[in-house]
Amino acid sequence: QVHLVESGGGSVQAGGSLRLSCAVSGRYSSSACIGWFRQAPGKEREGVATIYMSMGNTYYADSVKGRFTISRELARNTVYLQMSSLKPEDSSMYYCAMRARCSGFWSNPESADAWGQGTQVIVSS
Repeated sequence: QVHLVESGGGSVQAGGSLRLSCAVSGRYSSSACIGWFRQAPGKEREGVATIYMSMGNTYYADSVKGRFTISRELARNTVYLQMSSLKPEDSSMYYCAMRARCSGFWSNPESADAWGQGTQVIVSS
């Protein structure tokens, strides 16, 4: 069973940067991917970025392209989300999730096999 733990959230001013981490423990398939999702109060959870654990392919939501970078460090079993040029509308609870088999950008949160507990990001103007 996979266990995910996020860290790195916090408060930052608009234009600033934060790096989120998702520590992965447990066994997972070679076709697995990690997705970062976010959910603001009163809004649906939305996909932000996806990375395939074995090949490292990455995909992004249009709203974060050019500002966010997803990466992985297999030796540490950790996936990162580097967020730059942050905007107030990026304020959300951020979650990482794992899915055993992915296809392109993972946008549907209902198909996750495991979730982390979330980490809060607040961007002030």
